[in-house]
Amino acid sequence: MGTDAGNTAGRAHAEMPKDTCLLMKPHPLAIALFLLQFLPLVCRGAIQVVSERNENEAATVAFRFKNVPPPAKSDAAERASFTLVDGERDINGGDLIKLHDGRLPREEDQPAENFFFRAGSAGGRIQLDLGSAIAIKQVNSYSWHGGTRAPQVYWLYGSDGGAPGFQAEPKRGTDPETCGWKLLAKVDTRPKGEPLGGQYGVSISDSGGDLGTFRYLLFDISRTEGEDPFGQTFYSEIDVLEAGSTATPVAVEETKPITQSFVAEGGKYHFTIDTTLAPDLTEWADKELRPVVKEWYPKLIALLPSEGFMPRTNVTLRFREDMGGTPASAGGGFVNCNAGWFRGELKREARGSVVHELVHVVQNYAGRRSDPTATRMPGWLVEGIPDYIRWYLYEPQTKGAEITTRNLARAKYDGSYRVTANFLNWVTTQYDPLIVQKLNAAARAGKYREELWKEATGKTVQELGEEWKRFHEQRLAVPAK
Repeated sequence: MGTDAGNTAGRAHAEMPKDTCLLMKPHPLAIALFLLQFLPLVCRGAIQVVSERNENEAATVAFRFKNVPPPAKSDAAERASFTLVDGERDINGGDLIKLHDGRLPREEDQPAENFFFRAGSAGGRIQLDLGSAIAIKQVNSYSWHGGTRAPQVYWLYGSDGGAPGFQAEPKRGTDPETCGWKLLAKVDTRPKGEPLGGQYGVSISDSGGDLGTFRYLLFDISRTEGEDPFGQTFYSEIDVLEAGSTATPVAVEETKPITQSFVAEGGKYHFTIDTTLAPDLTEWADKELRPVVKEWYPKLIALLPSEGFMPRTNVTLRFREDMGGTPASAGGGFVNCNAGWFRGELKREARGSVVHELVHVVQNYAGRRSDPTATRMPGWLVEGIPDYIRWYLYEPQTKGAEITTRNLARAKYDGSYRVTANFLNWVTTQYDPLIVQKLNAAARAGKYREELWKEATGKTVQELGEEWKRFHEQRLAVPAK
């Protein structure tokens, strides 16, 4: 991380006419006057950007760091008005109030408790109006996510609003420094060559005292990566500390965790099931879910091998209450289970949904982001492979991915989830029993391409899709169109 605080004295000297510097021998008195004029600028403090990261396993709801202060309450940002100057809010996240309401997310994947820009966009700009120009001691920002939505990438500008031609809401494409703003800091907390997930804290201050006197702050926020649409940072809180003020940390109610840990394959794989937010599911998780995870995680690794692949050895399964209509999700080494949905599916789909998410953990397609030449696995296959393993290997007796007369008309090989699972099973039995393994290995290496289908089966995926559809039409005695 760095900042372009600048060297005013250096710029002033560079702007002096060259002829004057060469032809005139400076008088000692002139040197003294020069130093008196610019000494305050030379000796002023430098703007400092301090950032810290808690890895997912070490993150807590209190956002505690070694050097970055914890989120504060009753700071200047709490009383400020926040305006979305450019960009679009993601409808799955919270409004701008989430950035200064003094409330923090309890988990790293809690969209409603964070503000983030629309998926697929390049980011945007947010303006803070503090109401009047105040001396600012520090600006702090906080974020938390298990994957690419965790790091912070932004430029911070400040203004007192009094400069000629001042624009309070400059859109992207307009350099704020040309319309009354001052660049304070450039922030980029993305770690080099490491997973991006975790909890991040950033503190911007001046080593010599205050950052300056400003009424407005402008955050020009960029996405963390462009490989997929989901590189928009989950911003949890922004604090502005006024000079002379004392920050009071946000009060956080620590809930006593309810967890159970176990291992598989002689301690090779470690698991934790967290039912803190759903204590009524603790017994079911221990008796019904634990054996499934212990048996099937190693099986999934064996089913989806590839050269050099190192599977995650630590996996946490957590029950949550804030997942809306999503039954379960996975990210990094975490599987999130919607407690409300699970309560209604304990005897039906609950265990199978966890198997599906564990496949996502094993797929581990995130490695492609470190290679700019890597190709992306189509989403229909990303979801189709876990459903293939779930419905045809884990619980084939349920026939949960059957093509019937009711769903045949809209069945398409790239329909994702159960429909694609059926297609993959058909290709496996009719052409290549290792097709899923080959596709997964290619995707994990960032080398998926459609030609793989023809190399494995002698036919394109489109030709296979048409043949698969005819197979079901004939099986169900439905006249072909």
